[in-house]
Amino acid sequence: MGFTRKRKWPNGTRYQALYDDARGVRQTAGTFGARKEADPAWQRAESRIAEGKAGDPRRARQTFRTYVEERWFPNHRIEASTRQDYAYALAAHVMPYFGDMKLQDITSETVREWITHLKKQGASAYSIKYCKTAILNAIFTTAVNDGVLVYHPSRGVKTDPVPEKPRQIITAEQFARIYEALPDATAKLLVETDIESGLRWGELTELRVKDLDFATGILTVSRSVVELVPRFHPEGRRFLVKDYPKGKRWRRFKLSPQIVAKLKAHAEANNLTPDDLFFSRRRDEPPKLELLDPDTLTFTAPNGRTYTHGTITAYSLGKCKCHHCRAAYAAYRAKRRAQGKDNPRNPRVIDDDPHISANWFRSTAGTRPEPPPTSGGHPASTTSATPTPPGSSPAARTSRSSRSASATARSPQPSATSTPSPQPTKPL
Repeated sequence: MGFTRKRKWPNGTRYQALYDDARGVRQTAGTFGARKEADPAWQRAESRIAEGKAGDPRRARQTFRTYVEERWFPNHRIEASTRQDYAYALAAHVMPYFGDMKLQDITSETVREWITHLKKQGASAYSIKYCKTAILNAIFTTAVNDGVLVYHPSRGVKTDPVPEKPRQIITAEQFARIYEALPDATAKLLVETDIESGLRWGELTELRVKDLDFATGILTVSRSVVELVPRFHPEGRRFLVKDYPKGKRWRRFKLSPQIVAKLKAHAEANNLTPDDLFFSRRRDEPPKLELLDPDTLTFTAPNGRTYTHGTITAYSLGKCKCHHCRAAYAAYRAKRRAQGKDNPRNPRVIDDDPHISANWFRSTAGTRPEPPPTSGGHPASTTSATPTPPGSSPAARTSRSSRSASATARSPQPSATSTPSPQPTKPL
């Protein structure tokens, strides 16, 4: 029970707010100049302690988002890959519906309405079952065990069944075609080892020379590797090596003599040490990329017409947006603009095209041609897309009548046989 203690100091009387924490140790909530300030301080401190005690109804008043993000998710013991999957599922399917609700307001009816909502949104039966069974049940189970909730809202709520589809096994002919298409001997050996041992991908890619006893052919599976987004990795990396395989138990089994001989020859040919991986791309091996001639690539539209790669037709019709087709389209537009034939109402001009920037244009299609001058010089400079009508400015409107009268008096009237003055021509 908290209380306020009166203290006398040389500079006056002060009031100290005291309370007992969850371990029974007396703490201070501060010293104040008046009792009416000290009493609310220790009362607030006791309220915060009560929110952390089991069975306190005030704990259920917090929102679902607050409980999950601050209490449940950071302290829930799961694998790093599972935590990554939970984070994406929570953000996509759970938080948009339950995030702003208070825990005490979530009932079994609310959970059933959430399942119906996900079905209307187009979520698959597997996603709904995963979010409800694996995530939502775990959240509410922890809340009940910690005394935050009195009962389990999602217990007993059913989801649609997920049909188990049979696995399709490839034939020997299909495997032969896949095997012959593999890029090198290391890839072929990896596939042979996987078929012989039945290892999972994370176990196979983490297989090291020390895991295989060449004399007895006994293989020990003791590690596994998973690929993560860096923000879910403990050290901010991409791959996480676990000191245990699937099932959290080491296992041993014997390989056939022929695959053991191939693995031994592979280790000796590549000078692998006991800690080296059996299957990895060596740093001295450049990636094998097949470079194709751009002039030989074509695109076939649904109507059967074929568009050659690197032409304005392929780009303008949306068939290809690579830099070859962009350069051809940009050069074509620049030529049309220089000739004055570019349609200003065309929405696919260079400046409005989101796929072409000025810097890219200068680096691939040359220097952008300067527009014709708008005043002075060649008579063609008087032409413009939107000419300004005479007398449109305020100054011209105020003195138009006086200028017209004086100009009429000074200029001679043209005769019927006079020839008209030549008109400025458009630039070609």
